Amino acid sequence: MSERYRVAGLDEMVVNQAVGASWHTIRSSLGVQAFGINAWTATEDGQQVIGEHDEADGEGHEELYVVLTGRATFTLEGETFEAPPGTVVHVPDPTVKRGAVGASGTTILAIGAKRGEAFTPSPWERTAEALAFWPGEEWDKAIEVLERHLAETPDNAGTLYNLACALARAGRREEALARLSEAVAGEDRFLELAQTDDDLASIRDDPSFPRA
Repeated sequence: MSERYRVAGLDEMVVNQAVGASWHTIRSSLGVQAFGINAWTATEDGQQVIGEHDEADGEGHEELYVVLTGRATFTLEGETFEAPPGTVVHVPDPTVKRGAVGASGTTILAIGAKRGEAFTPSPWERTAEALAFWPGEEWDKAIEVLERHLAETPDNAGTLYNLACALARAGRREEALARLSEAVAGEDRFLELAQTDDDLASIRDDPSFPRA
């Protein structure tokens, strides 16, 4: 393969996450530096393929979504519409709340970057690299990745939460509880998520476990 270009299939760059849609790590796999680009494939009917979110408090990205296979149902600012293969959804306004669900096998390509600024990978994407180790229960490797990213962004609640999950799975109870407390203090949404997350089942009986 030439160093000047690369050719790859989506099935060559897949993270089959423990829960949720499979993630095609296009940007990191190909070394794309100019913009963010990833894809997700639903593994069951009615699955959330593009998580509900906006970009207002995050990276402020302008985003474009393309339905490659299957059928998706997009929701933008509360308005829902069907998106068959070939549908392109452009969201230039970072404040727009967006998300999509799809039937099993639905693949959605997502492209994004912030206008007028050099692109840098978002903290969530760098942290999500650790999810590749969940299916094989390689907790030490996941912890290594998460701790490295936490050193770069010590206040990132998402990194802290995922690290707590990996530590709990690895049997490192006290460390998991400490990181979980930090994550919950950083973002309220992790308090509710922690109540039912299977990754945290082994520490949920502890008196210091954060309660909703």
